Amino acid sequence: MLRAITIAIAGLVAGVPAIGEASASPVLLISLDGLRPDDVREAKARGLNMPVLSGLAEHGASARGVTGVLPTLTYPSHTTLITGVSPAKHGISNNLTFDPDAKNQTGWYWYASDVCVPTLWTAAHAKGLTTANVHWPVSVGARDVDANLPQIWRTGTADDAKLLAALATPGLLADLQRRVGEPYAQGIDESVEGDANRVRFAAAILATRKPAFMTVYLAGIDHEEHGSGPGSAAANAAIERTDSLVGQLVSAARAAMPDVTIVLVSDHGFQSVATDINLFKPFIDAGLITLGPDGKPTAWQAMPWLAGGTAAIRLARPDDATLVEKVRGVLGTMATDPAYHITQVLDRSAIARAGGASEASFFIALQPGFETGRDPAAPVSKPSTYKGMHGYLPSDPAMRSTLIVAGPGIAHRDLGIVDMRAVAPSIARVLGVQLPDGEVGPVF
Repeated sequence: MLRAITIAIAGLVAGVPAIGEASASPVLLISLDGLRPDDVREAKARGLNMPVLSGLAEHGASARGVTGVLPTLTYPSHTTLITGVSPAKHGISNNLTFDPDAKNQTGWYWYASDVCVPTLWTAAHAKGLTTANVHWPVSVGARDVDANLPQIWRTGTADDAKLLAALATPGLLADLQRRVGEPYAQGIDESVEGDANRVRFAAAILATRKPAFMTVYLAGIDHEEHGSGPGSAAANAAIERTDSLVGQLVSAARAAMPDVTIVLVSDHGFQSVATDINLFKPFIDAGLITLGPDGKPTAWQAMPWLAGGTAAIRLARPDDATLVEKVRGVLGTMATDPAYHITQVLDRSAIARAGGASEASFFIALQPGFETGRDPAAPVSKPSTYKGMHGYLPSDPAMRSTLIVAGPGIAHRDLGIVDMRAVAPSIARVLGVQLPDGEVGPVF
């Protein structure tokens, strides 16, 4: 499923140019979480007014779609976008850390120390280039980011602001708040309004620091697509408002660095959903999970690690052949039961071929319209709270993400279907730096 990569990189290895040589130039990497490629390519047909994104695509290179990673979630995808490798290699296998005892208070993979390979920040910094970041996932403690406003949140209370101030580059937040004239948005705020605030801070960094490589992450589209569904009036309004925010970033970057290359990406597509599926129940019934009176596990041998449209299955003893076969049997029964709406069960060899979580012994993939439920005590199926979801297999065309590149030396062309692992090596090529661990070659 991850073998279908852009025709332009067939037979290439990381670090070998795909299309000629280019002079090094600064790069602004903007991620719009959840933006579907056809929302840009078919904007007029969908009734979307997107002058900025459409203009970037018309004057630069763009992909018909980007094939993502397993699972098609925000944190694994964003780590691939700045490393050029799959989750099995970079180590960020989910959004949430695996927490079978429910003790980590919904902790995410916030910390850059969990990334097992060099990032584009690392490569740029090693070359003596200045780096900056606003809200990119898995960026807390990224030592190679010279001006870092990392993504993190806990409760959304005032203490979160103190936490961010402590984790950001020393003095940066206070300086920017004076320049911008307002507080920085809480990390837990994923609205377009929160994005607008972060764009003003990013513009201030661009103006004052002129970083050679900067990452900016905006979450508002994803937030609305989860809540209202992809293609809904509210989601379309979020896309149009975000288009304007991208225009502000592009203007600020070009004013600070006229030779800047703009790389616009997203991390995954979206499916409409209506139903939660309780994958915990068969494991509880088989004695593989024991719940206490409070509904939290008191013991476990095998546990689903939820990922939206898929779930990794973690084993307490992955090398225990008896346990592996017992779990295989439970999954086989689930896969033949139409109540669970399972399309595929991947074993360890299939997960490895897809570059998925090395910690997983199995992966369950659900049908479109169904997502993994979070309540172990729920019935097998119930109406979902979310109206849109991702995390499905990357082979699903609906999970494809966006890539648009515009800047000096970038000719207008169709890049075809691109492998997400090709994005970081391509940016490295533009920056004139090396990513030695990249798994495929550049496409621009």
